[in-house]
Amino acid sequence: MKPRTYCLLIAFALVAGGCSVQDRIARNPALFDSWPPVVQRLVEAGDIAPGFTPDQVRMALGDPDHIYTRTTAAGTDEVWGYRSHKPVITVGLGFSGGGGSTRVGGGTVVSTGSPYNDEVMRVIFSGGLVVAMEWAT
Repeated sequence: MKPRTYCLLIAFALVAGGCSVQDRIARNPALFDSWPPVVQRLVEAGDIAPGFTPDQVRMALGDPDHIYTRTTAAGTDEVWGYRSHKPVITVGLGFSGGGGSTRVGGGTVVSTGSPYNDEVMRVIFSGGLVVAMEWAT
């Protein structure tokens, strides 16, 4: 693969990863302006805290990769799962031989992740507010 093509693929993967916090704020400034300054500062930093609403979490972190419910002895909570969407570069090299010849091949793949990657973060809502955040270890 030519170096220019390789660089273009990496740039595309970085851009395709999603919009930024500032983009999400710019799309809905009235909602952002309605929140207390401490919430605004956390959202601008891409952080969340217990007590956040779904709108605040969505603006800070973006849309979750999936939403599901979890039932415990304390009740049923809504869980938003987030996966890593960082670009992944995979390089492969293969060898084969036989019959008096040897073959060598290789390839490079750039992707922005897979829907089958493990969650890196879960946001747990109860009563419509964040009650906990869990991160993968």
